[in-house]
Amino acid sequence: MLSFFDKKKEDKNKEIAINPNNIPQHIAIIMDGNGRWAKARKLPRSMGHRAGVQTIEKILRECRDLGVKHLTLYAFSTENWKRPKDEVGALMNLIVEYLKNELETLHKNNVKLNIIGDISELPLFCQEEIYKACEKTKNNDKITLNVALNYGGRAEIIKALKDVIKDIENSKLNIDDINENIINKYLYTANIPDPDLIIRPSGEQRLSNFLLWQCAYSEFWYSNINWPDFKPKDLRRAIYDYQNRNRRFGGVK
Repeated sequence: MLSFFDKKKEDKNKEIAINPNNIPQHIAIIMDGNGRWAKARKLPRSMGHRAGVQTIEKILRECRDLGVKHLTLYAFSTENWKRPKDEVGALMNLIVEYLKNELETLHKNNVKLNIIGDISELPLFCQEEIYKACEKTKNNDKITLNVALNYGGRAEIIKALKDVIKDIENSKLNIDDINENIINKYLYTANIPDPDLIIRPSGEQRLSNFLLWQCAYSEFWYSNINWPDFKPKDLRRAIYDYQNRNRRFGGVK
């Protein structure tokens, strides 16, 4: 296993000529296919999630080196609680293990860790490690790693709506002042730009309740590769494809 941010590149495919002046500033990834990767190898699903963590290390390193400012990873959704208890427990333990093992390296490499979602429902031991990691890295500014934990796009919008209503009732907000910018301030992603590019490996082609408000003008890129097999060269292909699209944002070029 490569150490995090190891300068030795496992993937040598640099022939994909991407424009360094048109790098998406925010890439969001639905990390899908861990279970299928494990099943194909007759391994428990937890081993697929563990393999997926190694992919995070490689992709975060590549994003940092390319100049991406925000990388958002869909790690655990509000619907994932429906999974078997042993799998959920293994995921929570893996989160803590990752933070304990990699926090110093994240901090050393100027990575800011940020969590989106309602982590109050996570086990206390998991919450404690998350708060510690976010606090330690809060002033880092090379790249922000946004991890979506107990996150759901609909739940986020409902929470924002409730908070808006409370502020209207408390005379902190005038209903006539509500616009997109105001709504943005009530989301988990306040102060984070909308994703330019959303990537989903594993062959599925749906959002799965991810960044529903924020994805209004995002570009989408799908791949049949399961997340544990997703490599920096695949990220570069996605960015190359992104750079060759005509983003009009509802207008005409």
